[in-house]
Amino acid sequence: MPLPSSTLERTELTLILSFLKEIGIEVIETELPDGTFLPGLSLGPNCVYVDHSRLLYPGDLLHEAGHLAVTAADQRSKIGTAEIATDWPNGGEELGAILWSYAASKHIGIPEEVVFHKNGYKNESEWLIENFKNGVYVGMPFLEWTGIAFGKSRAEQENKPGFPAVLKWLRD
Repeated sequence: MPLPSSTLERTELTLILSFLKEIGIEVIETELPDGTFLPGLSLGPNCVYVDHSRLLYPGDLLHEAGHLAVTAADQRSKIGTAEIATDWPNGGEELGAILWSYAASKHIGIPEEVVFHKNGYKNESEWLIENFKNGVYVGMPFLEWTGIAFGKSRAEQENKPGFPAVLKWLRD
């Protein structure tokens, strides 16, 4: 399966894949049909399926992995099956995946625009990036509740690093 054409995209994809392997999120290369929610990507039980021939944006892989990461451990094996709740991901989980993917992009050193590209996030990518750069993290209470990360105030109280640093990459 072909990889992204530009050297920069290949480098970014390599960094993303290495990071996901390091934290225990399995990425399985496979052929996927047209019509997946994000081109070239699909979620399955405890994994992300990727079709490099259809993947348009390497950063989308990081966001999809974020869905796995912020889902309760006992539910991750149900993703992509009829057993997962019909409302999955809920609003909190969606916001959590967005923030998680931002933190991951900062951690591995790729630009925010790789994840929050101009053709994603219902045309709100620039708004998200601007908020993040200004320390406005919509959905931070969800990440605090899951124990993944602390916002500034909670981090100071707990004497822990604040977001975009994370305490753990996968929700218990």
